[in-house]
Amino acid sequence: MNTPRGYLRLYPRGVYVDCMSATEEAALQAPAPPVQEPQAAEHGYTGNKDAYLRRLKRIEGQVRGIARMVDEDKYCIDILTQVSAVTKALHAVSLGLVEEHIGHCVVGAASEPDPEARAEAIDAKVKEAADAIGRLLR
Repeated sequence: MNTPRGYLRLYPRGVYVDCMSATEEAALQAPAPPVQEPQAAEHGYTGNKDAYLRRLKRIEGQVRGIARMVDEDKYCIDILTQVSAVTKALHAVSLGLVEEHIGHCVVGAASEPDPEARAEAIDAKVKEAADAIGRLLR
C-alpha cells in the first residue's frame, strides 16, 4: 500500500499494522523526540514587566477618561490637563524602557567575547538607543 510518510502514525497502535513496512513499524515503536518550546527572548524590561503593564493599563484608563470627557463636552482646558498627564506618564514609561535597554542590551553587547563582534554589537545597540531617544524628543 502506498501511503504518505508518517500517515499511519496518526492511527492508534495496532491499527493498519499489516500495511506498514518493517521500518514504519520500528519508527512507530520508537519514542517521539521531545518537542522543544521556543525560548522567549530576554529583554531588559522583562524583570519589571508586570510593573510596566500596570502603568500602561492605568494610562489606558486615563485615555478612556479623556475620550469620555470629550464625549461629555467637558471644558477644553480640563481635557488638555488630562492629555498632559497622559503624555508625562507615557514619557516616564519610555524613559524607563530606554534605561532598561541601556542597562541590559547595551551592557549585554559589551560582554560579547569576540572583540570585533563586541564593537559592532555595542555600536548597533547604542544607535538603537539614540534613535529611540530621538523619536521621543520629536
